Amino acid sequence: MHPGPANALTDVSGLRVGHAALTGDGALSGTTVVLAPRNGAVGGVDVRGAAPGTRETDLLDPRNSVQRVHAIVLSGGSAYGLAAADGVMRRLEAAEVGFPVGAAPGEVVPIVPAAVVFDLGRGGDFGARPDAALGAAAYDAAAAGPVAQGVAGAGTGAVAGGLKGGVGTASVVLDDGATVAALVVVNAAGSGVDPATGQLYGVRCGLAGEFPDVAVGPEALAGLGAAASDRAALRPGTATTLGVVATDVTLDKAGCARLAGMGHDGLARAISPVHTAMDGDTIFGLSTAARPAPGPAGLYALQAAAADVVSRAVAHALLAARSVTTPGGAWRGYRDVVGLSVG
Repeated sequence: MHPGPANALTDVSGLRVGHAALTGDGALSGTTVVLAPRNGAVGGVDVRGAAPGTRETDLLDPRNSVQRVHAIVLSGGSAYGLAAADGVMRRLEAAEVGFPVGAAPGEVVPIVPAAVVFDLGRGGDFGARPDAALGAAAYDAAAAGPVAQGVAGAGTGAVAGGLKGGVGTASVVLDDGATVAALVVVNAAGSGVDPATGQLYGVRCGLAGEFPDVAVGPEALAGLGAAASDRAALRPGTATTLGVVATDVTLDKAGCARLAGMGHDGLARAISPVHTAMDGDTIFGLSTAARPAPGPAGLYALQAAAADVVSRAVAHALLAARSVTTPGGAWRGYRDVVGLSVG
């Protein structure tokens, strides 16, 4: 097995990712959009956190009618940030992409499930949060190829276990040629760092040469411990890790939900604790259905890989996140604490 060309969610052919972030004094939040191919992608979801903020997730229940989604929106801004999906819907409608509901080509309803993380006030202004315009900007920025990681898009205001969180992504091409990939927004109450060693939990799932060797000395270990100790008082609903796990293998809605469920296993390997009363952890599963449905052995490999790519994506998010200081607070990036040079 090896990563895809970009080691990113966009290695699943047909998917595009776009980020947009708020600018100006007091702003530290953003939105990320995952665009499906024009005819949509089969979608599923698995919500494990106790405090989710979501939109259109009931639609993804296998018992319900609509089979394909046209985009997934991940956003900061807590429940206010769900408004970012409106901007994505408007862009899709203008492109005549959506579920057909009328006789004319433009009479469509784009299917855009969404989920949000809590980052309110982290830039200093509680009212600086994503809206429909920012969702449209993320849509306009969507592209195939490499995906910006760290402090970008929905990860702009993310915090994880007292350190700066962010966006991360990873992919793998299986022995049969199938691609599995993930994108995550790490904004967790728990930590991605082993307190005994200072190593990131997620790197254990890394492919050969994927992650840098990190020597965590006593001073860095103390700094990581201080970041964990100094984190703000935990309150229910003020954290959440979001994700999208995708493949080019044909799956139905139930299969996509299972893919998302395996992604949660990847979260549990990379963040401790996870799925708590503080978090609204939500993962979406997507299938572009470009390859045939797998047999039992292929399905086993696919699901195992889904967990691993999520763990790797979490590690990439924390490695890429730079330190941030605003009127609302200061959060050090993992690489800055342990002394990794910016690559």
